[in-house]
Amino acid sequence: MIWDWIYVGLGLVILLLAGDSLVKGAVNLALRIGIPALIVSLTIVAFGTSAPELLISVGAILDDVPGIALGNVVGSNTANILLVLGIPALLATMHTASCDSRDSYMQMIAATVLFIVLAFFGPITWWHGIILLIALAGMLTHAGVAAKKHRSASKCAAADAEEEEVEGADPNLGWPMILFYLALGLVGLPLGADLLVDGATNIALTFGVSETVIGLTLIAVGTSLPELATTVMAALRRQADVAIGNVIGSNMFNLLGIIGVASLVGPIPVEERFLTIDLWIMLGSSLLLIPFVFFKVDINRLWGVILTALYLAYIYTVVAL
Repeated sequence: MIWDWIYVGLGLVILLLAGDSLVKGAVNLALRIGIPALIVSLTIVAFGTSAPELLISVGAILDDVPGIALGNVVGSNTANILLVLGIPALLATMHTASCDSRDSYMQMIAATVLFIVLAFFGPITWWHGIILLIALAGMLTHAGVAAKKHRSASKCAAADAEEEEVEGADPNLGWPMILFYLALGLVGLPLGADLLVDGATNIALTFGVSETVIGLTLIAVGTSLPELATTVMAALRRQADVAIGNVIGSNMFNLLGIIGVASLVGPIPVEERFLTIDLWIMLGSSLLLIPFVFFKVDINRLWGVILTALYLAYIYTVVAL
C-alpha cells in the first residue's frame, strides 16, 4: 500500500506544479498575442488554477469512480472556508473593514444553492452541466463588467499596470519558455491526475471506505493546498480582500466550472449522504462568511480556532459515517 500513498503524493505534487506551469504559459501567451489583461485574469488564470481539480474530476469519471469527482468539489469548498481561512487566521488577523466582497459572495451563495437544487435532480448529467456552465458564463460576464467600471472610476486602466496585475505575467519570458511551460502543464496535469486517482482509489479499497470519503477528505485537502498557500501569504500581508476573494472565486469555479465540464464527460451519481449531510455542511460553511463580508468582523485567531476546529469535526464525521 506504500506505493499507493507515494502515487497520491507524487500526483499532488505534479498537479500543483503542472497547474502553475500551465497558468504561467497560458497567461503570457495570451498577453503576447494581444488578449486584454482583464480577460486573461477572469478566464485563463481562473480556469488554470482550477485545472488540477478539473482533471481529477474528469479522470475519476473516466475511471468509473465518480464519487471522487463530486467528493473532491464538495470537500474542497468546505475546506476552502473552514481550513483555508482558519489556518491563516491562526497566524495573523485579517482586517475586513476595507474589504467589499458582498457582490461576489452573493454570487457564490447563488451558485451553491443552484448546485444543491440540481443535485436533488441527480444523477448530474449533461443538462445539469449546461445549466452550471451558463451560470458560470453569466457570472464571468458580470465580473468583467464590474471590473471595467471599477477601473474606469479609479482611473487605473493603463495597459502596463493591467499586465502587472495578472498572476503569472512575466514581460521578460521568451517564446521558448512560454511553449515549455504550456507543454509541461498539458503533459503534467493528466499524468498527475491519473496517479492521484489511481492511488486514492486503491487506498479506499484497502481501508474499506468509499471513494467518496477519499474525495471529501484526502483529495479535497490536497487540491485546496494552492488556495491555502495564497491565503496564508495574504493574511501575513494583511490583505483580507485577497484571502476572501480567493476562497469565493475558487468555490464558484469548483461548483459551476469543474462539475459543469465533468458532467459532460459522464454522469455523476449523487449519493444519499450528499443530499442529507455534505451539501448542507458546504452551504452552512459558506454562510459562516456573513459576519466577515457584511459586518466587517475581523478574522482573528479566535475565529481561526473556531473554523479549524469545525473542519476537524467535519473530517471526523465524514470518516466515522
